[in-house]
Amino acid sequence: MTKTNTLSQASQTTASESYTKRLKNLSGSRWKHILNVQAPYQWNLRRLHLGKTLDVGCGIGRNMGALGIGSVGVDHNEHSVAHCNHIGFEAYTNGDFLSKHTPSKDTFDSILIAHVFEHLTAEHDVDILKQYIPYLKSGGKVVIITPQEAGYASDATHVEFMPFEKVGDIVSKVGLTTERYYSFPFPRIVGKVFKYNEFVFIARKP
Repeated sequence: MTKTNTLSQASQTTASESYTKRLKNLSGSRWKHILNVQAPYQWNLRRLHLGKTLDVGCGIGRNMGALGIGSVGVDHNEHSVAHCNHIGFEAYTNGDFLSKHTPSKDTFDSILIAHVFEHLTAEHDVDILKQYIPYLKSGGKVVIITPQEAGYASDATHVEFMPFEKVGDIVSKVGLTTERYYSFPFPRIVGKVFKYNEFVFIARKP
């Protein structure tokens, strides 16, 4: 199967109602609530002081509770967007957001793109950034989070592995400046066996 066909198949899968149900089932696991496994990741977002954030690829809103007042989610899955709105977040499908909102230099302090890039090719990731950067304030942050090896291998809808080097190349193509990047919550080597270890890449709009 070619990469184009793989991408098309992954896009259709992640836009389906069954994918939303899968996300809800994964996040609703009893052991995850008992251990509050999302707490470290939410803490990591809060300490970045992202302010009013556009959460691109928001899914079922897993990160939105850790973002600033006035934050908005967008996603290509209408079922995930409906779930976000149902639990009290403001979210739109990509098409609805772009048709209803006009880019403004005062719109968002930050853009968050968490666990999205790996579902697409680098070329498509460049297109996503070009589409949403106009909504970001000058000097605003772009935070891109992608899975490391074990996490990447755990999901059949993943299309392209996105380590720091690839993400850095993508942000440079759209004129963003790299600020810093790090492995979270554990050192980089842990990502080869622990599927929840992440690449966190922070860039800034000039």
